[in-house]
Amino acid sequence: MAKYQYTIQGVDYDVEINEVEGTLAKVNVNGIDFDVELKQPISVGKQVKKVKVEKPAAAPVVGSAPAPEPAPTPVQAGSGAKVVAPLPGTITEIPVKVGDAVAIGDTVIVLEAMKMQNNIEAETSGTITSVLVSKGDTVMEGAVLVTIG
Repeated sequence: MAKYQYTIQGVDYDVEINEVEGTLAKVNVNGIDFDVELKQPISVGKQVKKVKVEKPAAAPVVGSAPAPEPAPTPVQAGSGAKVVAPLPGTITEIPVKVGDAVAIGDTVIVLEAMKMQNNIEAETSGTITSVLVSKGDTVMEGAVLVTIG
């Protein structure tokens, strides 16, 4: 049906989509067959039109120096108890936001480390006063993730 070649983190993959029915696709990746569940059904007959996009030429600026880029503002921890990363990893989910009430044991962050999802729980009850990370951030052990006031 459709064949694609991908390189992900330096590894080459030959992907062949053999069959698609609704949200189930039968694919072959480097000679191994997989049944893949799609989040949305795709239209098999639909072709993607490739469009070449060129960067517009920058207009010359006469008589002015380039504006300095603003320095990034460091995110400050809110008041209250700090919830820290117990090990290095990547933030995969943030089920709370500033102003949410949490109880002891509630999951405030999900951290992926060593290919495992780790629920980081509140050690105190209160209200989330700050969320200092974003989904996809990589954090080191001891990094402050959220504060609870």
